[in-house]
Amino acid sequence: MLLKGERTFLVRDAGGFVAHINMPGWLKPKPTDHGHGPLAMIVESILVPGRLIAMHEHRNDEIVSWVPDGVMRHQDRATGWLLIDRHHLMVMNAGKGFWHSEETMVTDPPLRMLQIVIRPRAADLVPKIQYGAIPMVAANVWRHLVGPEGEGTPFYVRSAVDIFDIRLEAGARAEFPRKHGRDLYFYVFRGSIAVDGQTFRQGEQGLHLSDDRLDLEAKDPATLIAFLLYANAPVAKQGTVGDHKDIPSALVIRALLKWRKFRQMWRRSSLGALLRQQ
Repeated sequence: MLLKGERTFLVRDAGGFVAHINMPGWLKPKPTDHGHGPLAMIVESILVPGRLIAMHEHRNDEIVSWVPDGVMRHQDRATGWLLIDRHHLMVMNAGKGFWHSEETMVTDPPLRMLQIVIRPRAADLVPKIQYGAIPMVAANVWRHLVGPEGEGTPFYVRSAVDIFDIRLEAGARAEFPRKHGRDLYFYVFRGSIAVDGQTFRQGEQGLHLSDDRLDLEAKDPATLIAFLLYANAPVAKQGTVGDHKDIPSALVIRALLKWRKFRQMWRRSSLGALLRQQ
């Protein structure tokens, strides 16, 4: 089953720092969790040049910083300054506690990136930072960026998640990555693609509750990221970001999704159209 999510309605604007927060679990018709197994959320973050996010702590989150546009300047108390851009990736295995800041310089281009929040297999693990160059691949080829610890990928998380990205030329076709017993989640960062008779545009997402083959076609030049995850993996739901206490409960989201569906049906109805003309 392929479930489609439209561009998120959950947007936080902190003045020069805008976060579009995507919850993979909310794509389900009757969500019971904002995340889907070990994948807690995907945050599309936008920072204007010269914006500082002051030093703050993360705990029990595995955060992957993927930066296709612009540069992010990271500072922490263990490694100092790091620069993340389209050629470099950073994974913060926050564990029992990790402090860092993020910023852009006034001379930097606008930053648009994804911060991927993953639930670790257990709470209070040893904190770590991974940083380095990303292997280069040709267009229309999936790049395996991140995998579970100990499985030999360039970067790792301490959970049952594999992360891939791809840059597609217009008209290109590809098969999504697959792994036995894993579900697929994907996010369209740029462009648009056709999958299983549906069109997914920039900022839209899909959740495939199966390990069956799934193909895609780029309707125009596109960049996307995909995740293979084991939905029933053991995880610690204690992250300062991924499982923050202010995230709406599943019951609230169920009611909201029902209302949104009703409103969409009403707007499409002939009576709704007639009343809007009055």
